[in-house]
Amino acid sequence: MYPQSLQTLIEQFRRLPGVGEKTAERYALVMADLPEEEVRQFADALIGVKTQLHRCPVCGNLTDHEECAVCRDKERDRRTIFVVQSPRDVTAMERAGEYQGVYHVLNGLISSSRGVLPEDLNIDSLVARAKDAKEVIIATSATMDGETTAMYLDRLLKKECPDVLVTRIAHGLPAGGMLDYADEITLSHALADRRAM
Repeated sequence: MYPQSLQTLIEQFRRLPGVGEKTAERYALVMADLPEEEVRQFADALIGVKTQLHRCPVCGNLTDHEECAVCRDKERDRRTIFVVQSPRDVTAMERAGEYQGVYHVLNGLISSSRGVLPEDLNIDSLVARAKDAKEVIIATSATMDGETTAMYLDRLLKKECPDVLVTRIAHGLPAGGMLDYADEITLSHALADRRAM
């Protein structure tokens, strides 16, 4: 049995997604071995995330400025809006370096099983932004909740912004993926989104 302060730290690390008992124990022991100054820097970084980060008022992404970096970038094509579930998706797209439009972060997906309704998501501001757009690209996941959210947004945007092109990103096999490892939804999307060679 560990001393109470170490046990409390282990319990806090266990609250993180994907962190089990052994990993939490390892993290806590590493922290116990660090110099006090490094532990204070770690603690300051945690507090900074809570005190300095907020949602961008334009797109819903995380930022520590008035607006996020993408919304502040005057070179971005504001007539193309890429709709994603979370700030992680924005980061993934930016790493790819292929997209030059702007984003809209829903901060979740519609989910009847979890009680998440459209009004719980960042949708109203999307409709307002879409009125000045040329295209809205829906990039929610290929899960049941992702598909439900995509269909809801498609119907809503076509009703509220009839002149805007609403598209959905293609889903299918990843590069290097093999058919026998793919699930039924992935295979279905791969077949539906096929194109001429």
